[in-house]
Amino acid sequence: MISNLTLLQASQGQLLGTNFFSAEDFLALVIRFSFNFLVIAIIVRGLYFSVAGKKNYLFAFLLISTIVFLICFLLDSISLGIGFALGLFAIFGIIRYRTNPIPIKEMTYLFIVIGISVINGLSNSNISYLELVFTNVITIIIVYVLEKVWLMKNEFKKTIEYENPELVQPGRRAELIRDLKDRTKLNITMVEVGRINYLRDSVRLRIHYTDDSSKEDGIDIVSLDDENID
Repeated sequence: MISNLTLLQASQGQLLGTNFFSAEDFLALVIRFSFNFLVIAIIVRGLYFSVAGKKNYLFAFLLISTIVFLICFLLDSISLGIGFALGLFAIFGIIRYRTNPIPIKEMTYLFIVIGISVINGLSNSNISYLELVFTNVITIIIVYVLEKVWLMKNEFKKTIEYENPELVQPGRRAELIRDLKDRTKLNITMVEVGRINYLRDSVRLRIHYTDDSSKEDGIDIVSLDDENID
């Protein structure tokens, strides 16, 4: 009778898993998740959001990092190897939202978020904690230098309808930029000419400017056609 109960418990243990709760594994999950979330929060909230001020991308980056880390960490016990990591990158690499395409800067941050989460989630005993910390810290430093030191001026772009198409002629570009600066009060650095509508006597322009007025009170102001000038 006792032997039958032992066999039954053993079979149930195989069905439900060897351990219902492992304090060591759970502690490792909490520590590594907290470390990963802290690193991603510094990069996304402390560096990216302070410059771009886009709450939608902040929301997406944090959640993507959380899910990617948990997938990698919890499936690390399965022998998936490097093919799993590359396949994960391929899945997110083909993501295209059905609205506007993701700008190159946000795509770069998305790649950083996924890469850091995969590294922290799949790191094993062959990688020391010092190597893991160095990888995360050097990533933060590089992002900080690029955002805060080399690229201190934040460039924005906006698509507008301009009612004086005569000024878009090559010989009158300086006059065009001067007129746009007077009207918009923005520090315009470049102007792209799009579709000219002779029926409405207007032309579509995409202006590039350095200004922080689009982040007032943390509100992200974006033109709906910023990515489609034609």
